[in-house]
Amino acid sequence: MPKVIKTPLPKSSQLWTMVHAGDFMDGYAVRCDLAASEAANIGLSMPVWADALLKVRNAIVKPFGLKTGMEDTSEGAIFPITHETEDEIILGTDDQHLNFRIAMKREGAMIHMATWVHRNNIFGRAYLAAVMPFHIMIVRDAMRRIARHNSDGPIASTAKAQ
Repeated sequence: MPKVIKTPLPKSSQLWTMVHAGDFMDGYAVRCDLAASEAANIGLSMPVWADALLKVRNAIVKPFGLKTGMEDTSEGAIFPITHETEDEIILGTDDQHLNFRIAMKREGAMIHMATWVHRNNIFGRAYLAAVMPFHIMIVRDAMRRIARHNSDGPIASTAKAQ
C-alpha cells in the first residue's frame, strides 16, 4: 500500500501567502509522477463513504446558512479553483464560519496536499474540531489514491508514514 508522509507544504506554495498566526495548516505527500491538476482530480473525487459523510455534513449545516454544495462552485468542481499553475492548484472558498483552501503542489517526485483553514468565529473553531477526524481520514485516503496512479510504485522513504 502506498505510504502517505505527513510533512509541511513546501514554502514555494502560493498557499503560504494566506497563512496567518493561529490558522490551521496540515500537509501530506506521496511519491507520484502526476501533474498537480491530475492529482487534484483523483484526490478530490470522493469515494462513496466520503461522499456520504459530506451529505450528512450538508444536512446538518444547511439550517445555519453555510455553503453546502455544487451551487457554490464553478464549472461543476467540488470546490472553485482560486490559483493554478503547472505545478500547483489551489481550491477552496470563504464562508461565514471559516475560509479554507486545499493546495496540491508538485515538487520534485512528490505531490503535496495541504489544507489551510482560517476560522472566522467560534462556530468555525467548533466546526473544525468536529470534522478533524473525518478530514484526516479523507485526506489520507485521497493521497493513497493519488499514489496508486504513480508509475514508479509506492514511495520509498525513511520518513514516518502516517
